[in-house]
Amino acid sequence: MADNPEADRTSRGPIIFPKLTGAEQCWFALYVQVNHEREVTKRLEQKTIECFLPQTECWSKRLDRRKRISLPLFPGYVFVHTVLDNYTNLHILKTPGALSIIRNSDGALPIPDYQIDNLRTMLDASSTLTPHAYMQEGDWVEVNRGPLTGCKGILLRQNVKRGRLVVSVDMICKSVSVEIDIEDVSKISAPLRELRPLPIL
Repeated sequence: MADNPEADRTSRGPIIFPKLTGAEQCWFALYVQVNHEREVTKRLEQKTIECFLPQTECWSKRLDRRKRISLPLFPGYVFVHTVLDNYTNLHILKTPGALSIIRNSDGALPIPDYQIDNLRTMLDASSTLTPHAYMQEGDWVEVNRGPLTGCKGILLRQNVKRGRLVVSVDMICKSVSVEIDIEDVSKISAPLRELRPLPIL
């Protein structure tokens, strides 16, 4: 029988919200068992919790036949969008395969909306995403033309005309990159740094 968070609210005392987000709906990084990302996402969606599992296509490594398959872009992570009170937190962590929500000593750490928007825009543009070493230094730019318009990230120069845009999800220290035309971006100020995670897994 499915868990009933509404029943929990009436039987377990007052609702407690995390310090960093209060009653605001935010994105959070949920650490899950590797190779169980899809199952966890499906189970959470059955609990009406909004999820985002970014996936990338690659060729299978089977010797007998090759085919395109979808794999999680960040193995071991699923993103959830919710108001994270104490009952919802428990509701999520009771899901088979879910391990912990990335947090520090102040509680669960919210992910800025623009970082999730970046990933969605890049995936919707059907660009080839490749995992990239997480980085913090470099020029911050915003794409102002083409299918990646609105994406903000760090520019890596390859030559005078082409570069790679590196976008990151700071709370899990993961980055991806995509090739861009230098003429399609403009330099911006770096976003304000959010609290950095001290993961409690």
